[in-house]
Amino acid sequence: MTPSQPVDLTRFAWLSIAAAIATIALKTAAWAMTGSVGLLSDAAESTVNLVAAIGALIALKIAAKPATEQFLYGRAKAEYFSAAVEGAMIFVAAAVILVTSVERFIHPRPLENVGPALLISVAASLLNGVVAVVLMRAGARHRSITLTADGEHLMTDVWTSVGVLVGVGLVWLTGWDRLDAVVAFAVGVNIIVTGIGLMTESISGLLDKVLPEEDNAVITEILRRRTDGQVTFHGLQTREAGQQKFMNVHVLVPDDWTVKQGHDYIDGLEDELRGALEGLHVLTHLEPISDPASYMDIPTAYIRIHDDDHDPTVPPRED
Repeated sequence: MTPSQPVDLTRFAWLSIAAAIATIALKTAAWAMTGSVGLLSDAAESTVNLVAAIGALIALKIAAKPATEQFLYGRAKAEYFSAAVEGAMIFVAAAVILVTSVERFIHPRPLENVGPALLISVAASLLNGVVAVVLMRAGARHRSITLTADGEHLMTDVWTSVGVLVGVGLVWLTGWDRLDAVVAFAVGVNIIVTGIGLMTESISGLLDKVLPEEDNAVITEILRRRTDGQVTFHGLQTREAGQQKFMNVHVLVPDDWTVKQGHDYIDGLEDELRGALEGLHVLTHLEPISDPASYMDIPTAYIRIHDDDHDPTVPPRED
């Protein structure tokens, strides 16, 4: 049984691109009708969404390519570059919004045609909200950081739009024009927070972060269940790369087992692990259980399998 190939998720990127183009048109129209810097900041964030969606499309196309002689483990990490680019673009948008909001606070202007513009912005926000939910669900289902990042960014855009709508509405009701600039500044700060989160997650992925806790729990439970007086395990390591999951572990078996016995056991173990976690790549290392040398090559950093990190049925590790 071989690990599954990365799934082509580009259809979701095309959905994101279409939504970004539509919301840019709607929000730009709302800004043009009112002259609100708050609505301008909202439209600017949607422009970032479009750039990010195009980057996501490119990354997903690359990540979906199968392994080759040059890229033996595939190209799944391309998704992390997309998330990093999106985070960087968010910082650029935030800087523009913050500068514009300060200028408008110093030189406030009255708003016009607020009612129709708010209705247009509401329609754009509803569209973004629906697409964000679709992307986040697809990202969780397929373990795609690109789709998750894009969906979370769109959902942030939705809450940003809600804040802008409330602020513009209050300006309309109270006549305090500087409130428009205050709302825009708050939007800029919120966007920076989102960008920091995306950059942090993408960097963690590029540095081979371990699998999520729930996945590690599934793996360790299988290994614990298979541990007995004859077979045990140590040196478990895991990592994730986009949709793909990787693990390696040392398998200690009786010294008198034949090569075929060891091979058959590992085949069954790997099939069980892959059946429990879709897309898991498993690498095992077979060792004789009573040889002290088998306990001297445990990696410096590894996941504990047994509570005491040592099975009493096997020889103690020598220093």
